[in-house]
Amino acid sequence: MAEAWWLYVLECEGGVLYTGIARDVAMRFWDHASGKGAAFTRSHPPIRIVGAVALETRGEALSAEYAFKQATRREKLRWCEAGLDAFIASRR
Repeated sequence: MAEAWWLYVLECEGGVLYTGIARDVAMRFWDHASGKGAAFTRSHPPIRIVGAVALETRGEALSAEYAFKQATRREKLRWCEAGLDAFIASRR
């Protein structure tokens, strides 16, 4: 999928999850890890990427990010383990 937008989930220090969207998840992870990302990840540095899924448009990615953030921690972890594709499929 050329020019895809990605919904991604990071595990951060303290076991907290951070969710965002980006064109390049690996680059965005390094932005967060080096202190150039969101304020949240400056105070809770990321440890690893726990899930990512490609979406066709920025709008779809933003909608998926909002919906994902409404889920409970348990649901988020389950979707990350199953693959975020399961989360996207559950929204259709």
